[in-house]
Amino acid sequence: MMHTLLESDLRFGVIYSDPATGTAEVGCVGEIVKHERLADDRFFLICKGQERFRVAKVVRTKPYLVAGVRWLEDRPSGEEDVEALASEVEAYMKDVIRLSNRLNGKPEKKEAQDLRRNLFPTPFSFFVGSTFEGAPREQQALLELEDTAARLKREKETLRNTLNYLTAASAVKDVFPSA
Repeated sequence: MMHTLLESDLRFGVIYSDPATGTAEVGCVGEIVKHERLADDRFFLICKGQERFRVAKVVRTKPYLVAGVRWLEDRPSGEEDVEALASEVEAYMKDVIRLSNRLNGKPEKKEAQDLRRNLFPTPFSFFVGSTFEGAPREQQALLELEDTAARLKREKETLRNTLNYLTAASAVKDVFPSA
């Protein structure tokens, strides 16, 4: 597969799969932005996620899965103020980062981080989902949502729960510093 990719446009589909839930129908395009061939003919890759797709038809399964896909775009969020939601999510992210750093003994940064980096709400919502490392099923659920407001609301709830957990852990650490 790598040899084919290196001879083409460096883009490939990524689909979540696990033994419990099987193979997802929604995935995203990954683009290789940097690669290094290792001595044993494996590769070290840095990839960037791009547009989403839904598998329409599996064309073949060997030597790797090839499928026809339908591209996905978010539907309009209706009356929702997605800018306000994105700002709330950013605020929760900043609090989660601040408390995580505190619990891990990292110095607190005084300057406010611009986590949105001028991103519109939709790409920002995908960035937020990409930070939920260690929670692949949640990342997949977020990827499958076709409404930016719904995705931001779910991320806000996840971040709020994480913040509650970190706040409790911080309080325990304050009371029992050696714990």
